[in-house]
Amino acid sequence: MITMADKQKQLRWFNVALIAFVAVWGFGNVINNYAQQGLSVVVSWILIMLLYFVPYALIVGQLGSAFKDENGGVSSWIKRTSTKRLAYYAAWTYWVVHVPYLAQKPQGILISLSWLFRGNGSFVNTVSSMTVALICLALFLAFLWLSARGLTTLNRIGSVAGMAMFIMSILFIILAVSAPFMTSGAHIATPRMDQLSTYLPKFNFNYFTTISMLVFAVGGAEKISPYVNNTKHASREFPLGMLVLAGMVAICAILGSFGMGMLFNSNHIPQDLMANGAYQAFAKLGGYYHVGNIFVILYALAQAMAQISALAFSIDAPLKIMLGDADPEFIPRKLAKLNQRGTPINGYYLTGILVSIIIVLPAFNMGNMNQLYNWLLNLNSVVMPLRYLWVFLAFIFLSHHLERYQSDYMFIKHKTTGMIVGGWCFFFTAFACIMGMVPKISMSADPGQWWFQLALNIATPLVLLALGLILPLIARRHQHDLTQG
Repeated sequence: MITMADKQKQLRWFNVALIAFVAVWGFGNVINNYAQQGLSVVVSWILIMLLYFVPYALIVGQLGSAFKDENGGVSSWIKRTSTKRLAYYAAWTYWVVHVPYLAQKPQGILISLSWLFRGNGSFVNTVSSMTVALICLALFLAFLWLSARGLTTLNRIGSVAGMAMFIMSILFIILAVSAPFMTSGAHIATPRMDQLSTYLPKFNFNYFTTISMLVFAVGGAEKISPYVNNTKHASREFPLGMLVLAGMVAICAILGSFGMGMLFNSNHIPQDLMANGAYQAFAKLGGYYHVGNIFVILYALAQAMAQISALAFSIDAPLKIMLGDADPEFIPRKLAKLNQRGTPINGYYLTGILVSIIIVLPAFNMGNMNQLYNWLLNLNSVVMPLRYLWVFLAFIFLSHHLERYQSDYMFIKHKTTGMIVGGWCFFFTAFACIMGMVPKISMSADPGQWWFQLALNIATPLVLLALGLILPLIARRHQHDLTQG
């Protein structure tokens, strides 16, 4: 007899792999990492999959299985394995790392609209950074106002946009890899692509400053945790699904990078490749296959929808996650206060202030939009992975007290081994974030801007995290005033 619980456990390994792949992977990961490493990123992808992504995904599986009744994600895992204070800091980190992410999204919208209506990428190289910052600020404040009024329509297009972006990324791989063999006009841009030395990284200081972008690309596996408990045989099928996921990501990353090497010379990468690379790639493919700008238009539409949806969703969801289970011991009641629409309006004000500062302040010392875009994207690769640290810390705590927690799926059953693997992932993530703070522009080219970017890269995560230390002090004072009153 099949019970209701059995009916809920119908996912197979291939279902889990496909669901996770759509949630984790994006075409921008190929572009951004190729822009920083060229074709040597092929070996980097293999290393990051084996040494980091596979254990990361399996760690998330064990945490999700051990705490299957918890709905708060990482902060709930920390709360169950340590203290309420650490759980608050985990929730704060999860929210605050989205601040630079929100500052980036209006730029992505502008670039996609520029390609859609102008058909080229000159916008990022000609418009001043201050002009772009003011336009982005206006866009962000408009979406902040719409989100505060409870508009959810934009969130609903997210799944459609996500699927469209997924299809375009697969389409790029097929078209780019086959172009030299299928069309007469295509030629391979990077020389010596048939030699192994072309793909080998130089493990120097500059290389290690780029690995934060790789960590940023494969991060977010905690989204997979709810599915571990919905598989038929978690102990067998979930790890198999994760290994298949890693293989799918690796294949897409490697073939995508290979396709980029065919279109853009790995030895002379354009400075605006992060901002315009995807559009330029589809423009070249459109020319090779004699379909004009149809690929560019389709990608620009998909990207615009995806950026708009991500902006609307990321304003609302992370804040409500943090404040939804707000402990008055750590979060002031005024910050969690809801208006008549059920919106934490004071939390929206705090979001607006922090994001506005990050949008406007850097523009005072950036030449054009391309420099601003590249800097903010690299800042995101430093700040966003900070939330993954809490995943690995929760796993270390879980492994330390393994006898207390039962789960259908066990990645590592040995206490010490679990702590070592969790510690490796924790310290690798921290190392990547610290190294990623080093600016990607040459110090000899512009020393003033190099130091300015370094100062911002160090100060931004420190200030954002330090704000989380202030809120409990305010909350404690508020509680004291209520008691005295």
